[in-house]
Amino acid sequence: SMLVSNYRQSFPITTPSLFFLLYQADFVKIAHPDFAFREAAEETCRNIGTMVEKLNTNIELCQSLKQLLANKEVMDSLDPETRQVAELFMFDFEISGIHLDEEKRKRAVDLNVKILDLCNQFLIGAHLPNKIDKQILPEHIRYNFAVEGNYIQITGLHADCSDDLVREAAYKIFLYPNAEQLRCLEELLTSRNHLAQLVGYNTFAHRALQGTMARTPEKVMQFLETLSDRLFQRTLKDFEMMEGMKMKLNPQNSKLMPWDHPYYSGVLRAERYNIEPSLYCPFFSLGACMEGLNFLFNQLLGISLYAEQTEKGELWCEDVRKLAVVHENEGLLGYIYCDFYQRADKPHQDCHFTIRGGRLRKDGEYQLPVVVLMLSLPHSTRSSPTLLTPGMMENLFHEMGHAMHSMLGRTRYQHVTGTRCPTDFAEVPSILMEYFASDYRVVNQFARHFQTGQFSWFILLPLSLLVFYAVLDQLYHGEHPLKRSTTEILKETQEKFYGLPYVPNTAWQLRFSHLVGYGAKYYSYLMSRAIASMVWKQCFVQNPFDRAMGERYRREMLAHGGGKEPMLMVQGMLQKSPSVEDFVNALVSDLDQDFETFFMDSE
Repeated sequence: SMLVSNYRQSFPITTPSLFFLLYQADFVKIAHPDFAFREAAEETCRNIGTMVEKLNTNIELCQSLKQLLANKEVMDSLDPETRQVAELFMFDFEISGIHLDEEKRKRAVDLNVKILDLCNQFLIGAHLPNKIDKQILPEHIRYNFAVEGNYIQITGLHADCSDDLVREAAYKIFLYPNAEQLRCLEELLTSRNHLAQLVGYNTFAHRALQGTMARTPEKVMQFLETLSDRLFQRTLKDFEMMEGMKMKLNPQNSKLMPWDHPYYSGVLRAERYNIEPSLYCPFFSLGACMEGLNFLFNQLLGISLYAEQTEKGELWCEDVRKLAVVHENEGLLGYIYCDFYQRADKPHQDCHFTIRGGRLRKDGEYQLPVVVLMLSLPHSTRSSPTLLTPGMMENLFHEMGHAMHSMLGRTRYQHVTGTRCPTDFAEVPSILMEYFASDYRVVNQFARHFQTGQFSWFILLPLSLLVFYAVLDQLYHGEHPLKRSTTEILKETQEKFYGLPYVPNTAWQLRFSHLVGYGAKYYSYLMSRAIASMVWKQCFVQNPFDRAMGERYRREMLAHGGGKEPMLMVQGMLQKSPSVEDFVNALVSDLDQDFETFFMDSE
């Protein structure tokens, strides 16, 4: 999942209204069905981004803030959140190069604008399809792909397809290197490194990790390497089992390859728990999933989701739905716009956008948050409602976790509202929702066949793959110039941390869109998962509907946004400060338990 709304690290300081104009423009740039609107929004993003970078290096603003921070009497009179926001502003000035002379400050602004342009270019390239003469592919697999004249368009990896040849073809064609995209990535990495060194950091990773829970790339690599060592034997064993399965199904070509792992991990899971993956989909109708979320939020937090009527011109597409989030005692908390369905030119990515942040207004009223959740679900048909695969259902719960973080944050300032917190904490609420989505007691409340009413459940945790991605991200944003090409670094890292061979003439890094929003911070998914695991086991595994724990979770973790140090929020929830070893143990123990509690006989 891509948390598009978390921009504090990229655009550190500006007025709240300017920030949320940027958020709105960024959303329109991606989601609006009209190209003219998307094009205008992209230009707006660039203009606002340039203005923000100039404010980040404004001496007058910085001096004003310094005077405030130096006034002990004033600082002592401020509430903790206001002090935290003031210190965040000063920190943001510093990482933007406020200490540099005028010429270097201008260069920092120019570099930031260049990086913004390169990020946009890389994102576009990462999602572009590759095409190939249809005669090259065997006729019996062509129907799996979109045909355009004499060409076949490959838009993704087809990872869930049962046909090995289809997965292999998709992998090799979709990941075939594009020279322009490679140049864009290299220039992006070089520019980020130049910016970091210009403002006083050894590497971009050192700059990006300031203010996170991990704090340094050395700490991140310690975490990733320790986790990789603990996973090594288990990963080899799983690969051996998958290779054995492939041997049974495809004895002529039985070597396990990167395009096999997602599919055969599902087959392995199905065999282990005597379940059939192809039977999942009918159990997860979108309507049933939304009912399940409503039930869960009501039990845990006293919150209900209500469909809201919209005004003419309020929606950008007719199939968008607006939900009011209402607390049983506090009333309306905010609004969620659900842009869930596929459409032409809509990116195939699941996103959470903050449109308006919560804040305390001068009149004492609280400005209610507004967010958009964007998925890519299939439309309903005459014979069935919209049906979700297990992955789609998990993503829905994940994105709804981000939405609840936004809805339940009650910060004084928009600068730290909801998901506007360090990236390695921002994913905790969303990943915790994946644990709820995988618990049979939760799933039993809604996952019934839309015709028969039977039940089903599942779990997915590809940790070795996430470790590989996170290490690759660290290496790309480490010391420059890079000692080898980005593809050679990928090959070496894949074989060391993932264990499956690199496929010649592929360049997966050119599709790694998270390098834009999560540059040097992709590890956040693993660190957040570790925290979510600890919260789940300590607070919810005994009873996933425990209202007292739900209220504690809201009070200790969701309410503060980025207005409180994330480790203090973790300590408040867990009653301890976890170490790197605790993070690793939490992730490994998930696998050790084999999730037996999640797979129980429904009868």
